Amino acid sequence: MVAFIVRRLWQAALVMLVMSLLVFLGVFVIGNPVDVLISPDATQDIRNRVIAQYGLDLPIWQQYLHFASNLLHGDLGRSFVYNMPVSQLIASRFPATMELAVIAVLLASLIGIPLGIYAGYKPESWTAKVIMALSILGFSVPTFWIGLMLIMVFAVQLGIMPAGGRGETVSVFGIPVSFLTFDGMRHLILPAVNLSLFKMSMMIRLAASGTREVMLTDTIKFARAAGINEWTILRRHVLRLISIPLVTVFGLELGSTIAFAVVTETIYSWPGLGKLIIDSITSLDRPVMVAYLMLVSLMFITINLVVDLAYAVLDPRMRHGGGK
Repeated sequence: MVAFIVRRLWQAALVMLVMSLLVFLGVFVIGNPVDVLISPDATQDIRNRVIAQYGLDLPIWQQYLHFASNLLHGDLGRSFVYNMPVSQLIASRFPATMELAVIAVLLASLIGIPLGIYAGYKPESWTAKVIMALSILGFSVPTFWIGLMLIMVFAVQLGIMPAGGRGETVSVFGIPVSFLTFDGMRHLILPAVNLSLFKMSMMIRLAASGTREVMLTDTIKFARAAGINEWTILRRHVLRLISIPLVTVFGLELGSTIAFAVVTETIYSWPGLGKLIIDSITSLDRPVMVAYLMLVSLMFITINLVVDLAYAVLDPRMRHGGGK
């Protein structure tokens, strides 16, 4: 098990090194931040001073080495636009995105997995067919259109939900959260539902296909022959046997939800990282873009590591294979 963890950590460090290089080079070729930072009416002396202040006059390899050195020391740079450390800027926005993503993925899992198991357990019933049809609809309809329709119906026409913002928050261990207040929960419902629909469709289809496959195995046949009731079979055998792919999807979808909540946060004016990265791209705030992409890379690598460890717990064959 120790060798398994050490190998995964070494792979994670190597991936982070490669990603830092790709991210830095990718952001470097996107526009010139000097054109945004400096007024067109500024003199050449002012332009040269600002360029030298931000190190933009150095060769790209020196800029990367400077960036990598600061990154190893936990310094993500300073925002061109907000004129504050990027780490503080991201820390102030991350709790909102994390809260929205966790609620959305939990909502998708708690609803999607039971519906998928039912659809796989009774695939010929009309209820199962309706569930699978709705899952296809969840894949097909664009997220931004669903978000706009939710605002139109529940905020504009019915007036029972707010159209945007985060609402009232309370501090828990210094972290502001919305779901513990009534006003915050009202602001959270629509964006969380909007963000969870695609994930819910994926959970439904994955759980349904896994259940149909498991129900044909000898394990289920022997359990039924032993007189075990159907509810116990579904809870103890079916859910356990399909848990590994579900754990994978849960982990990866949590990471992708955090990383790609840009559309939902923009539609609902949710003050998270998604809205921050859109503003940064518009203003060519290079340090914020690089830090955001590095954070996303680190998050996916960490989630993959946790999923691998969960695999080792759920499936001893991987643990023993990893030890070798």
